[in-house]
Amino acid sequence: MSTSRVSHLALPVGARDHVRGPDNAAITLVEYGDYECPHCGRAYPTVKAIQDQLGDKLRFVFRNFPLTQLHAHAELAAETAEAAAAQGKFWEMHGALFEHQRALELDHLVGYATKLGLDTKRIVQDLERHTYRARVEEDFVSGARSGVHGTPTFFINGVRFDGDWNSGELAAVLTKLRA
Repeated sequence: MSTSRVSHLALPVGARDHVRGPDNAAITLVEYGDYECPHCGRAYPTVKAIQDQLGDKLRFVFRNFPLTQLHAHAELAAETAEAAAAQGKFWEMHGALFEHQRALELDHLVGYATKLGLDTKRIVQDLERHTYRARVEEDFVSGARSGVHGTPTFFINGVRFDGDWNSGELAAVLTKLRA
C-alpha cells in the first residue's frame, strides 16, 4: 500500500523573498527553480502567462534551487540574480537569465547586467566574492527541507503541487482557486 505524503513549505513566504503580486493575494505560488534547468526554462513562459491571467489574485515567489551537479552555471546565475536584486532589478535579471538560459557564462551575465543598466563593476565584485552565495544556499536549504528534489517545484498556498505543470494542470488548479 502506498501512502501519499503532502509536502509543505518549510520556510513561509516573507520579507526575504522575491515577490511579484500583492501580499494579500488569494493565491501564493512559490517556484523553486534553477536558471540553467531546461524544464524551468519551459516553465518560465507558463508562469508568466499564469501571472498575466490571474493578475492581483496571484502572488508569485521565486526561490533559487541550483542543481549544481547537473548545471555548471546554475549557481553563478542564481548569485547574479541576487546581485541584481541588491540593485533593485531582480525580476529583470530573472527574465534575462531564463530568456538566455543557454548563455550563462560570466561574460554573458555581465552583458545582461549592462543591458539592465546595473553597476557592472559591483556585479562582478559580488560574483567574484560570492557575496550572495549564502542567500542562494538559504533558498536551497529551505527547498530541501520542503521536500524539493528537482526543478521546477511549485507550492500553491504552501502545499507542494505534484501535478503536471507542463500540461496546463497548474494553470487549471490556480484558475479554480481564483474563483
